[in-house]
Amino acid sequence: MKWPPSSRKEMEALGWERPDVIIFSGDAYIDHPSFGTAVITRTLESAGMRVAVVPQPNWRDDLRDFSKLGAPRYFFAVTAGNMDSMVNHYTATRRLRSDDAYTTGGAAGFRPDYATIVYTKALKKLFPTTPVVIGGIEASMRRLMHYDYWKDALEPSILISSGAVLLIYGMAEKAVTELAVRVRKGEKAGRIFDLQQSAFLLPAGESLQPLPGVKDMKMHPCEKAVASKKAYAENFVLFEKTSNSQKPVRLTEQCGERVVVVNPPFPAASEKEIDAIYDLPFNYAPHPRYSKKGPIPAWEMIRFSVTIHRGCFGGCSFCAIAAHQGKFISSRSEASVMREVERMSRMEGFKGYLSDLGGPSANMYRMAGKDKERCMKCGRPSCIWPSVCDNLDTSHQALTAMYRKVSSLPYIKKAFVGSGVRYDLLMKEYNRSAGEAEEQYLRELIVNHTSGRLKVAPEHTDDEVLYLMRKSSFRHFRKLRDKFAEIIRRSGLKYELVPYFISAHPGTTEQKMGALARELQELGMHPEQVQDFTPTPMTLATAIYYLGFDPYTGKKVYVARDLAEKRRQKDYFFRKRGNRQSK
Repeated sequence: MKWPPSSRKEMEALGWERPDVIIFSGDAYIDHPSFGTAVITRTLESAGMRVAVVPQPNWRDDLRDFSKLGAPRYFFAVTAGNMDSMVNHYTATRRLRSDDAYTTGGAAGFRPDYATIVYTKALKKLFPTTPVVIGGIEASMRRLMHYDYWKDALEPSILISSGAVLLIYGMAEKAVTELAVRVRKGEKAGRIFDLQQSAFLLPAGESLQPLPGVKDMKMHPCEKAVASKKAYAENFVLFEKTSNSQKPVRLTEQCGERVVVVNPPFPAASEKEIDAIYDLPFNYAPHPRYSKKGPIPAWEMIRFSVTIHRGCFGGCSFCAIAAHQGKFISSRSEASVMREVERMSRMEGFKGYLSDLGGPSANMYRMAGKDKERCMKCGRPSCIWPSVCDNLDTSHQALTAMYRKVSSLPYIKKAFVGSGVRYDLLMKEYNRSAGEAEEQYLRELIVNHTSGRLKVAPEHTDDEVLYLMRKSSFRHFRKLRDKFAEIIRRSGLKYELVPYFISAHPGTTEQKMGALARELQELGMHPEQVQDFTPTPMTLATAIYYLGFDPYTGKKVYVARDLAEKRRQKDYFFRKRGNRQSK
């Protein structure tokens, strides 16, 4: 398969005078559908665009990496990569990490803090008349005013901080393709104000043309949100409710002399649309430029994994998936999945094992509302919290059939499921629709798709904390543990159930972490990892961390702000076992 050029030499070898679009990314370039840069590159190519990719440009020197390909015909596209650059760089206690999974050899230091802003400013300095469009999770979750944990302050939209002309949020294939096509026809990127799933700036006072069928809603101005936590709370609630609704709403937020405008998103991708993405001609490998360099850890982890759906309706308060990918599920056809598995079987190094057959959550394949009209009227951030919606089809039958069909292929020895499983969907006590199909799924998952250790994330044992997390009660984990023990006993297996937890999440005190440790000791369980809560932009948990209260109820919430306390919470039950070193 051909590779998009990343150097002047490669571009000239293709006979190009210049590309139509040049993408700058904070990650090493890996041409695999698990990496956003690769997906956008191949999607634009399929629309007839010439696309070049500049991975991890050097921002410390004379900026030659930013100028080496010249200016594109249409626009520069900038992304920090698959991760927010600040989460990539720093621990929850704001300590600098010593590695980067998206770089050869896992080496740190190949991207700057706030990479989207740094890259955009460099391009604007060198090419002031060429539009810069930003996207990816870092830009997506900063499209409006947000709390920045690393600065401990409210920050304006990244459009203002970076100077980009347009921001495309979420899964960007449709929006960026439409943008490129329209620019090719003569429109200016900086004057396209009706593109779905985009955000842009207007001078305060400039009239905004109405969009047919779209409701306009104003947020409190930035100055008021900075001065009043109540105003910021109301802004957050409006953002989250409109993000989780199928009703098209356009948000506006004035910051000084400019107004941030966020257009409504495209509907979730159809089966045909998402199949088309995964049928694009990916090389399923890192760019040849890395052939003599070290392995890329993120690539090694997912090289033989298959994504079967997008989106997550779990709505966990600490997670950015729903705000980025959306809460509505886009599922691939079984035929599309089989084609990708067959392609992987012919890849170098494949030995018959798939590391994951899943998605943001492993078990939401083909799940959707039964009555679409009810979904149109709904703005719940989660379809399964505080209870499972009675309009949600939670049948696992199609997913179990998919697992079995993949496992039956002659070149597959085992297809593991490495994605997180929402086990509460399998419990009749929580999900009234759960039945024999869910029992069959759990047996199939444990017996045939587990590497000997089934990892699940109850996150906490305290129901008050779990409520703030938008997670179901710990008693459902106890039920899962009983079912797991029975299944492995009957199957003659010696498998292990491994729980994961979060420390210092809003609502968690040291006393509650102590209770968590005691409860696990009573169960005879010793978790290997506890994730220290990191406030990331535009999640509910981060809003609570900043506000000190729940923006929906106004109820005060305890927040562990002191870094020493955060360390103690994370280390608590390791210390109880005589091991002070947390992992």
